[in-house]
Amino acid sequence: MPEPIKAGDKAPDFSMEAVGSEKSPVRLADLKGKKVVLYFYPKDDTPGCTLEACDFRDSLSVVTRSGAVVLGVSRDSADSHRKFVAKYGLTFPLLSDPDGSVCTAYGVLKEKNMYGRKSVGIERTTFLIDGAGFVRKIYPKVKVEGHAAAVLKDLSSL
Repeated sequence: MPEPIKAGDKAPDFSMEAVGSEKSPVRLADLKGKKVVLYFYPKDDTPGCTLEACDFRDSLSVVTRSGAVVLGVSRDSADSHRKFVAKYGLTFPLLSDPDGSVCTAYGVLKEKNMYGRKSVGIERTTFLIDGAGFVRKIYPKVKVEGHAAAVLKDLSSL
């Protein structure tokens, strides 16, 4: 198990299949010089994940004006992402991490307990990464309501 990522750490590089992007795969190293809002979410087309994605979609013009990009990551397949992007008109890339390797590198896979049944899944988490590739802020256990607005506020100070 890797050490948990902390603010100030170099963000782990990745290369993942992207849906909703003209380039696939998307590599963090290729985004050098841009700020990155990297958010991990549990599952396409579920209530909380849909609200979060739509909030980022609706805030995207402000994000891009600040020189940043938004990337959503889940373990869903590219096909699932394609349906999610089309259904809600998402205007930023969703990245597919089916084997969970990037989720593991970022420490967002957690044991969950629902109705006495244990499973491992993504704990909703967002990372703000600066143009040099360093993690500047981590939002663990994200509560969706108001999250995009909080990220935008912090993004303006990077």
